[in-house]
Amino acid sequence: MNQDELKRAAAHAALDCIDDDIIVGVGTGSTVNHFIDALAGRRERIRGAVSSSEASSARLAAHGIAVLDLNGIDELPVYVDGADEIDGGFAMIKGGGGALTREKIVAAVAHRFICICDASKRVATLGNYPLPVEVIPMARAHVARELARLGGQPRLREGFVTDNGNLILDVHGLEIRDPVGLEGELNQIVGVVTNGLFARRGADLLLLAAESGVQRLAPAQ
Repeated sequence: MNQDELKRAAAHAALDCIDDDIIVGVGTGSTVNHFIDALAGRRERIRGAVSSSEASSARLAAHGIAVLDLNGIDELPVYVDGADEIDGGFAMIKGGGGALTREKIVAAVAHRFICICDASKRVATLGNYPLPVEVIPMARAHVARELARLGGQPRLREGFVTDNGNLILDVHGLEIRDPVGLEGELNQIVGVVTNGLFARRGADLLLLAAESGVQRLAPAQ
């Protein structure tokens, strides 16, 4: 199986975690696109979806799935999204597609976060994948200096603006051994909207696709 086929397998496995008559939180990215396409087959059995990006909203709507405003719902039972990296404690780096802030908001509301990805995303230590940081445009230079002070190598994501009208600094060269601590420290930098570490609210279930099949993994209690 190639990587795209593994992504599709993980996405389809997530359907088994979706109950009838609920609202589904939907993330962003290539693996999630497979999930949206699969979810279309049961759109009559769910109440709708809350999306983390304009791109996912458009794909959901194209399949006839109602896209709901997060502010208009009382609860969100489940959120399904991918990861750029995920470690043994189920902390993640996310935001390769630039939707990290809305992803983090939807994840915070959801009762259960299901991460879908292929086996290449599982790592011992986060940081090989550049860590995205969403910043207010006027604070770009200041935030970049602060990130460099912490040992990172920030690079502006050229030609990209988030759905929120902000910029992304991708931080290279980090070896993240304390994801929870670093997530909080980065968010204290003035001008940072949020960062792509999902550690304080990590995944509750990992559906990890490999050649041998899709594993269902939960964090150690």
